[in-house]
Amino acid sequence: MATQKIYAGPRIRRIRTNLKLTQTNMAEKLSISPSYLNLLERNQRPLTVQLLLKLASVFNIAPEELQGGGDAGSVAALKEVFSDPLLEGELPSDLEILELSEIAPNAAVAIAKLHRAYRESLDRLSDLTKLLNQTGHQNLPNETRLPVDEVQEKFETLPAHFPPLEDAADRIRAMLKTDTDLPTAMKHWLRTNHGIAVKTLPSKTMPNWRKKYDRHTQRLFLSERLSALDQQLEIAIEVVLLAERQRINDEVAYLKFSSDEANRLARFELARYTALALMMPYDAVLEVATKSRFDLEIISARFGVAFSHAVTRVITLQRRKKSGVPLFLLEVDQAGNTIRRTGAQGYPITQFGGSCPKLGVHQAFANPGQVFVERVITPDDHQYITVSRTVMGPRAGFGERPRRTAFLLGYETSHASEIIYSDALPAGKPGDDPASLSEPDTFGIVPIGPSCRLCERPGCLSRVHPPITRPLGLDEMVTGMSAYDFQ
Repeated sequence: MATQKIYAGPRIRRIRTNLKLTQTNMAEKLSISPSYLNLLERNQRPLTVQLLLKLASVFNIAPEELQGGGDAGSVAALKEVFSDPLLEGELPSDLEILELSEIAPNAAVAIAKLHRAYRESLDRLSDLTKLLNQTGHQNLPNETRLPVDEVQEKFETLPAHFPPLEDAADRIRAMLKTDTDLPTAMKHWLRTNHGIAVKTLPSKTMPNWRKKYDRHTQRLFLSERLSALDQQLEIAIEVVLLAERQRINDEVAYLKFSSDEANRLARFELARYTALALMMPYDAVLEVATKSRFDLEIISARFGVAFSHAVTRVITLQRRKKSGVPLFLLEVDQAGNTIRRTGAQGYPITQFGGSCPKLGVHQAFANPGQVFVERVITPDDHQYITVSRTVMGPRAGFGERPRRTAFLLGYETSHASEIIYSDALPAGKPGDDPASLSEPDTFGIVPIGPSCRLCERPGCLSRVHPPITRPLGLDEMVTGMSAYDFQ
């Protein structure tokens, strides 16, 4: 079996330099010629096994130091640095990154440190901008953003309701003539009008894709990892893109994103919105939601959709004449990364945030599938009720770790009587009477904040960053319960 050749020129040169040896001195100790050592240092000759062992014994170094391939940590850090959108036009190859890590390891570490400091300063600037926005100051200039961040921020601020797309979903439903069930009608329409057949493939055939459209054979392949309900959503997305692409493109153009990639991401989000509207007609889902007091399990069962589909749909019920409760939605993964923030009136990020570790959405992962209901209060005394639950992603095979995310559905306490989950609040306390929920009662209320850098709650056990608005209290004689004390 062929073995991988070891080119260790920069590492040999670094060892020689640290020992303050000339090439002639080092060559004598290794019993090789200076010219051969020169070729080794310029990576024009690979290390032999005999020379590798001799280097290790003569200079008392571990063979692993010469077999490297770059410091894994610094290589990963450099890849993160050069993935920054600020360096979009200066993307080095993997080989260049590896050479930089090997030839100048200290410089590579310094670059990574500078980038971390740069990102931290941008985070602080972003937090400061949010703080100034709350006090009516003019926005500071936006930092360079990835397209996915631009799209996410746009949908955070917009109300999660698009009337033209609701109308588009109504037109598609009328066109399909759904005398039978919707999945059958959609498959029939795809085959009849576009010659597209829908087929489910085993995971071994499609290990990395949810769906794939083969233009040559006119077939839409779906992964067996998807549940039947998720497969229905994928089919609906294809139908709305074929039937109402121009309407969706018009909505994307209206949002005015700065790049083609952002437009493509927004197009997918709006196609997903239209597909959910097709699966759950506005008037019908509003009627069921109102009668069941927004019981998501009943809504899911009534329309034959997944829990995640139902919770995403109910926040969009905001027609002028027929509207539901103004809800907002947060979705996170197990690492705490925010996947989605959206709401009926825009996500209340300046008040509510979403990154506070005290939120029930983070606790939900400890008990998958269980519903957690809490009443929370923000630093400016706004009160909300939050409903949190995990959902499973595509099915995982044996030995694979399944993907699990958690949803948080939030609403102001003044709407408690309209939402069934409010009944889970302690009996005899705020929650029974919606009016009493606005009273300054602290029973069972979880104090939260928008983010640690903007939250000034003292003694918070969950704090991970000091607030940018207060100086740190550095007293060696007194230490508080929080990770950071401040004045």
